[in-house]
Amino acid sequence: MGNINTERLVRLFSALVAIDSPTFGERKVADHLKKTFSEFGISVTEDDAGIHMNGNCGNLFARVPGDESLEPLIFCTQMDTVEPSCGKEAVVHADGRITSRGGTVLGADDFAGVAAILEVLHVLRENNEKHHPLELIFSAAEEKYCTGIRYFDFSQCRAKTGFVLDLTGEVGTAALRAPTVLSFTVTLKGRAAHAGFAPETGVNTVTAMAKAIASLRQGWLDEGTTLNFGVISAGKAANIVPDFCEVRGEIRSAVHERALETYEAVCTAFRGSAGEIGAEVSFSHDIPLTAYFVRSDSDALSRFSRACDAAGIPMRTTETFGGSDNAAMQLNGIDGIVVSNAMYNCHGLDEFTTVEDLRKTAELVYHLVTDHS
Repeated sequence: MGNINTERLVRLFSALVAIDSPTFGERKVADHLKKTFSEFGISVTEDDAGIHMNGNCGNLFARVPGDESLEPLIFCTQMDTVEPSCGKEAVVHADGRITSRGGTVLGADDFAGVAAILEVLHVLRENNEKHHPLELIFSAAEEKYCTGIRYFDFSQCRAKTGFVLDLTGEVGTAALRAPTVLSFTVTLKGRAAHAGFAPETGVNTVTAMAKAIASLRQGWLDEGTTLNFGVISAGKAANIVPDFCEVRGEIRSAVHERALETYEAVCTAFRGSAGEIGAEVSFSHDIPLTAYFVRSDSDALSRFSRACDAAGIPMRTTETFGGSDNAAMQLNGIDGIVVSNAMYNCHGLDEFTTVEDLRKTAELVYHLVTDHS
């Protein structure tokens, strides 16, 4: 079963967890990985993504030579975790459950994936096994709308098939669909006035904001689309008619065109309400993630199915409404899937993994990289 050394795997995971790993501050994680790969005799490059996003670390990229008769494969994991990300410690309980000491997340998202890759590299070296050439991406700032991977240069990759280890749920699960995520900002400008002496001379931007939002349906718009207004900022004081209002929101949709349609509906509503009172309105938006779906004849899916069979793990497929670096791989012509990697209750202080699920994840990675079919 791939000779996975479970004790070593848990040590690798615990060492990674112990490193502070804030988004935009992954420097210590990157340095740890560089040192580890140097011990393997594998060179690692770091791009300038950190400069572009005001972080202290870029994306790491490593090539692991393999049998050139086999197709190269990409594996992608991330270096950051959600907050609280500093002072983490993995506690291995008698029943095999692994949690944080308390007060922080555990960091199985995504150090469970990173540890699995490192353990498999140990196994390949120890057994001198035939395996695919590997291209490894360790992304920065994934937890902030997959910011880091947007600066990664995919033209340096030879592989056309890839796996992102970044999905909650039972090991053996692959997500075949993910949504477009569109974030937007609406800015309204009116005219200030004293609210007690001359409110009629002001142009109240809150009035326009409230009318626009009230006219729009929020939450689930259909079975695959959501709209949310998450942050509203307005006004200077209680006795001043608010001449400024900013609204920030998000749209998610399994269909990219539907996300764009929803954004246009938001813009139309705000233009109308602003025009009625003589306020100015402006819009900005960003699309960090674009919807994709994995075809039934996907090479990545076929390889994953064979790996599950070889590891004796039942395969499952699902859809996700969350984001991952796989969206960037798909946009860059790589047949990628995002797969579960031993992490549960992610983004909470009750996040956990288990020794057995860490082992299963490493087994799957091992069978993916050594499959000769």
